[in-house]
Amino acid sequence: MDIRSSLEGLKSLLGTPTATPAAQQPKSSTTTSGSGLGSDRATFSSAASEVSQSAGDSSVRMDKVASIQSALAAGTYTINSSAIASRLVDSMLAAHA
Repeated sequence: MDIRSSLEGLKSLLGTPTATPAAQQPKSSTTTSGSGLGSDRATFSSAASEVSQSAGDSSVRMDKVASIQSALAAGTYTINSSAIASRLVDSMLAAHA
């Protein structure tokens, strides 16, 4: 299974917008900082860039995020693992159809 198709399936489950195909996107962006002793380099993948862009997306329901964070902190957050697995499988099958 290709990781990119899995990421697209996960994005569709989360309701985030899909980006242009990976072939059209730059592979990574690099930031360098020079110093007298050498330079440091940080490289971000295209997936990290997409996550960073979607973090500022106005379609994120911050009230929902806050309620989940508080439930996690309180230890009361529960999930229906069967429903999640079913939706993941359905999404992956739809991507290959």
